[in-house]
Amino acid sequence: MNAPLIDPFARAITYLRVSVTDRCDFRCVYCMSENMTFLPKADLLTLEELDRLCTTFIGLGVQKLRITGGEPLVRRGIMTFFKAMSRHLDTGALKELTLTTNGSQLAKYAAELAACGIRRINVSLDTLDPEKFARITRWGRLAQVLDGIRAATAAGLKVKINAVALKGVNDDELFSLAEWCATEGHDLTFIEVMPMGDMGPDDRLDQYWSLDDLRGQLATRYTLIDLPDNTGGPARYVRLAETGQRIGFITPLTHNFCESCNRVRLTCTGELFMCLGQEDMADLRAPLRASPDDAQLTQAIRNAILKKPKGHDFDYSRQHVVGQMTRHMSHTGG
Repeated sequence: MNAPLIDPFARAITYLRVSVTDRCDFRCVYCMSENMTFLPKADLLTLEELDRLCTTFIGLGVQKLRITGGEPLVRRGIMTFFKAMSRHLDTGALKELTLTTNGSQLAKYAAELAACGIRRINVSLDTLDPEKFARITRWGRLAQVLDGIRAATAAGLKVKINAVALKGVNDDELFSLAEWCATEGHDLTFIEVMPMGDMGPDDRLDQYWSLDDLRGQLATRYTLIDLPDNTGGPARYVRLAETGQRIGFITPLTHNFCESCNRVRLTCTGELFMCLGQEDMADLRAPLRASPDDAQLTQAIRNAILKKPKGHDFDYSRQHVVGQMTRHMSHTGG
């Protein structure tokens, strides 16, 4: 029963991303609609159920657990879940517990997160311009996020900034964002915008900025040294010789990273998505609630992993978007 999870392409599944809520206090244009209809709270897994699911996955060989949303820190009582998960760090069964956040609640929770054994976090931040930040997030305040990042650093958390590359939006901030991260001691990862959810009035095709182009622009000012680093996710890394900082590139479109995919995504309602770029999913809520014994749940997880596809179908190469997902990014937690 405790044999590791191996998918049909001989990839070991050791990384679980868990969305603990679909709610967020921002409305980022590439993530969700401005007037979102959120799930009834009764549909969400309880924190105890999320604990049981994550614990089952850890027993099956998952070594890295990333908590996402929506915005995970807006879920009521979420720190009890982090504290519960920290027991797996104490036993050594879990190698890393971390989260991706918009930073809005970090000033409140950074010290508690560090006390739970979290050592590094990802903060989504696409711009350092307050007005532009307000447009991208619709509801967000840049000053609040920057305060949160400072609180995280003060608590001893290593912060990595995730920036979605948006042509015509933040392409003029490439160097200023890199320089700010170097000054503050943050790693920086750029992400290609993905065709998910409501494409909206600002066509995602027009906003798509190839990270090949972005990297080429970086190389006009810095010496880029390719790194073999692997943090368990899809990013490829370089070091800027002049600053010593690490820059990552997540390229679901320019360079498909599926061959090394070691992760699956669990939603706050118990849906397990084996691939971010495919619609196929497995319902784990039913077997979870069917019995207090984990045998049905474990078998459902194993059956789902056997359906994990080789890769996604995202493609912007033509003048229309291929492989677009109907669900919003917030549904599966990025």
